[in-house]
Amino acid sequence: MDSDAVPVLPRGVRLHFDRVRECWVLLAPERTIVLDAVGHAVLSEIDGTRSFGQITAALAAKYDAPEAQIAEDSAGFLRGLSNRRFLDTREAAP
Repeated sequence: MDSDAVPVLPRGVRLHFDRVRECWVLLAPERTIVLDAVGHAVLSEIDGTRSFGQITAALAAKYDAPEAQIAEDSAGFLRGLSNRRFLDTREAAP
């Protein structure tokens, strides 16, 4: 994923705490993905305004981890969500 791309949850997709399962899930029409702690950490940073680079920098600072490793892992995770239509990306505003 390009560091300037802005990840966004498409219409109908939302991050939700499932009280029955007692875990975070990503909900979409007729589909649900159960998230682990890492997936939740990444998705909770997506606000539709910050770029992928800004998100990975924030995660690196928050978890005191190498930004390059977070970017690599997060890109793979978000690419998978995008392939399954749980995530869209757009270009950052100039």
